[in-house]
This record gives sequence, structure tokens and C-alpha cells, in this order.
Amino acid sequence: MKRIKITFEGHTIEVDENTTYLELSKQSIRKDDILGVKKNNELFPLTARAYEDEVIEFVDSSSIEGAKMYKAAVKFILEVALKTVYPGSDIHYLHSVPGGMLSEIKYERVLTNEEISEIKREMARIIDEDHEFKRYNILKKEAIDFYEAASYYEKAINVKTCDDIITIYKLKDYLNYYYGPMPYSTKYIRKFELKYLGNNRLVVLYPSNLTEGRLPEYVHHENIINAYYEGKSWLKKLDTPYVGDLNNLVSTRHIKDFIESCELHFTDEIKKACDKIIRNNEHKFIMIAGPSSSGKTTTTRILGAYLRSKGYNPICLSTDDYFVDRIDNPKDEFGNYDFECLNAIDTRQFNEDLMRLLKGEEVNIPTFNFVTGKREYHNHLIKLNENSIILIEGLHSLNDDLTPGIPERYKYKIYLSPFIPLNIDRHNYISTLDLRLIRRIIRDNRTRGYTVSEVIEKWQSVRNGEEKYIFPFTHQADTIINTALPYEIGVLKVYAEALLLSIDTDSKYYEEARRLLKFLRSFYSITSEYVSKSSILREFIGGSNND
Repeated sequence: MKRIKITFEGHTIEVDENTTYLELSKQSIRKDDILGVKKNNELFPLTARAYEDEVIEFVDSSSIEGAKMYKAAVKFILEVALKTVYPGSDIHYLHSVPGGMLSEIKYERVLTNEEISEIKREMARIIDEDHEFKRYNILKKEAIDFYEAASYYEKAINVKTCDDIITIYKLKDYLNYYYGPMPYSTKYIRKFELKYLGNNRLVVLYPSNLTEGRLPEYVHHENIINAYYEGKSWLKKLDTPYVGDLNNLVSTRHIKDFIESCELHFTDEIKKACDKIIRNNEHKFIMIAGPSSSGKTTTTRILGAYLRSKGYNPICLSTDDYFVDRIDNPKDEFGNYDFECLNAIDTRQFNEDLMRLLKGEEVNIPTFNFVTGKREYHNHLIKLNENSIILIEGLHSLNDDLTPGIPERYKYKIYLSPFIPLNIDRHNYISTLDLRLIRRIIRDNRTRGYTVSEVIEKWQSVRNGEEKYIFPFTHQADTIINTALPYEIGVLKVYAEALLLSIDTDSKYYEEARRLLKFLRSFYSITSEYVSKSSILREFIGGSNND
């Protein structure tokens, strides 16, 4: 038997060729947490085998790839537990919420808190019994027949966009597919929580790379959940709940009308927010926050245009222009500049200028020079009149520590986030994170020349900043505006695919690029010629009236 050398975690061991990574993982210091293995920047299941000398990396839930595997496993375990305890039931995974995912049980009656606890106990039993996630490769036709027989018609339609060979998993007596690899067995999934919201709705919590493998604390976000259901209800009226329905609009050449409906609906959401602002004449400061690539620039512009049409004088301020000089910027624990913390902003000067504006004084507003790293003044004079209203856009806008000197009655808070209520199927939703990342890849390549690897490299620090400085304050927002367009991934696909295909196997982000490419395959391509010049989507693909 040939002997080969495998290197991981800083040391090298010698084993027989054809040894599984599952056997190798038993020699890892993290053996109880390992979900998969990466070699040559590609993800493999632990059942794969080593045939030659190689360097490998075991992944757990603290990594991007491992977190997605963990989440998929939790979903499958919950589905099996639910159907075991309540035969004839099903669960729909609807969308992400901070720290978890919004889900809804489909059953003949509403379950009680105790019954949800019983489902949780069944999940724990499945985990303790250490059931294997058995992996099967089947023909596309077999997958279609299986899903149609199970009345999962939207899944059967989705399979048509997949490869000829479909990967499917079996847990106990149940088969399903969660658009990603599974761990070897249930024993690795020890941390999860179910938060019952009543009426068969629950939030499923699980560890991720953002929590470094820890289970997050649950914070209820009623406004985000309501905004999702409002969008879902609207799509249902248009008879477009799933990606397959969107693809059908493309193939039957009805997509143009759908695009127009989506654009009008988005504009109407902004108008509703404006009407709420106008009803209270004390609102002088509109605080606008949202995560990266949520479309803050375009939304703020449209918001201002609508206010102007109602006789108001909107003035836009960005907290970025109040950055402290680079030399005074705080640094993180690694010695790098922390541009996302609140102390990176000169809040004293910012509040002083806002208070002077409230008093009717004229203020010279600064501009931050990102090249020199210094704040500059160019005689940008602002003075409020009776109809003036200030739109303040920035990472910390929902945090009252940004504007402690401004009385609460003068502020109206808006949270922006692009969450698409269009689902892939009943068990798989479109990740807001994936949508924002794809938007950012396209925009940063077009406007800054960044490669995909460079964008993903920066993405983790951006996400960390959002977790610290935006999401803890979203529940304080007066209004949630969904800045996603249900059709947009079909358009983004045209721009993103070539960029993602440019990632070589020597990039540590090769697996992430492959995953995004696989995700985009579920969507039919949509030409951008139907996208208006004023659309929020133009902020990312270009071609707007302002370009």
C-alpha cells in the first residue's frame, strides 16, 4: 500500500493512500467540530479520500464554508424532527434575520410552545444518535420525478437548471437538498435554538463565522419580519413566489412588465416613508442607515426628490465627511485603521454643526478627502429655511450616540436592506448576504477596479462592522425600506458570472466563487435594457442618469 503525506494544522502525518478525510479529522485538535475539508481551495466532504501528498484545511462553523454547511444541516435536522413528531407537516424556510432564519411550519393546526419544545427535543435525539447525512448522486430525470411525486413542484422546476447529475442527501428516511454540502453526520451539530413567535412561525438560531462558532443571542426584529411578509404578500399577488416563476416570466417574454411593476413598487415604498415623515412637521433629521451595498445612495436621492416634489428643501449630509483625520483614526486589535467604529467620526463637530443649523445659523459643511486622509472645507455653506429637512446617511445613523445633542422628536430613522422575498423553493431562500456581495463585486470592479478576491477579502471586515454598528440598532428604525428588486439577480448574473469565473484555483476564495456561480445558475439571464436609468440597480451595474 502506497504511503502519502498529509499536512494540516502545522504538522505532517503519513497515512495509507485512499484514507478518508474523516479518519484524518480524528487526529485534529478540533475533531468534534470539523464539518468538511478544503484542499487546493476547494471544499470536499469528509467522506472524500486522499490519494497523494497534499496540504489540507479542516473547516468548522467559524469559517465561511463551514458556517453554510452547519446551517444546511440544522435545516435538514429540523425538517426531519418536525415530520417525525408531526407526520404530514412541513417547514418553509423564508428568509434570514439577524442571527438566524425566519421559518414557518405548515400544519393542520397552530402548534403550542410545548409542542415546539418537543420538536427541539427530537432534534437533540437525532443529533445524539449520530445519523449520517448520506450523499447520493442521481440523474436529473430521477430528481424531477422524485420532487413531483413529493408535490415539491417548485423544486422539480429548479432541477431543470442544474447539472445532469444531482446531489441529494438522506437523513433517516427523508431525502432533500439544501443547495450545499452537508457534514458527515448529525453529531457535529450541537448548537442550535428555536425561538417560537407564535402562529407556527419561528426563528432558528445557529452559530456562524460571524459569531466565531458561538450560538448568537436572539434579538427580536419585528419590523424586519413584517417588512418581509409584506413583500412576500405582494409577490404572491403577482403569482411569483419562487425563482421558477421568475424564470417562466423570462422564457415567456413577460419579464419587462414584471420589472416595471417591481420598480413602481420600490418607488411606492419610498413614497410611503416620505408621507410618514411629512405627517410630523417636527422631523428635521432623517437618519438613514443600511449595510454595505444596500443602495443607500440611490434611495437617499429618490427620497430627496420626493420630498422636493412636496415642497420641502432636502439637504443631504454624509457622516463620512466628518471622519477624523487619518492620523487620529482609531485602530483595531490588529493595528489596522478602524474606519467603521463610531470614534472614527468627529461626533463633537458633527453635533455642533447640526445644532447650529437648528438655530438657523449658516454652517460650512466639510468634505473628507480620502486620498489625503484629511477633512477639507470648500465653502459648502448650508442654512435651513422653514421647509428644509436634512437627510443624514451613514453607518451609525440609527445609533443615538451619533447625535446625542439632537432631541429625539426631531429624528426619523430609516433602515435600508435588500431582502428578496422571492424564494428558491420552500426550503431554500435567497440570502441577503449573497445578494449584497454580488452587488458589491460588480460595483467595486466597475468603479474601483477591484478583483473578486479583493472584494471578498474586504467583505469579512465590512460584515464585522455591520454586526457591531448597524444590526443592534435596526429595531429602533421607524421605517424599513426593502431596497431589493425581485428580478435583479437575473440582471446581476450577466455581469457577475464572468468576474466569478476569473477566480483561479490558487485563490483562497475559489470555493466561495464556485458557490456563487452555482447559485446564479438557478436564474435565467435578464437583459439590462429593461432596467430604467433611475433604478437602484444602476448604482451597481452602471448606466444611471448620474453616470
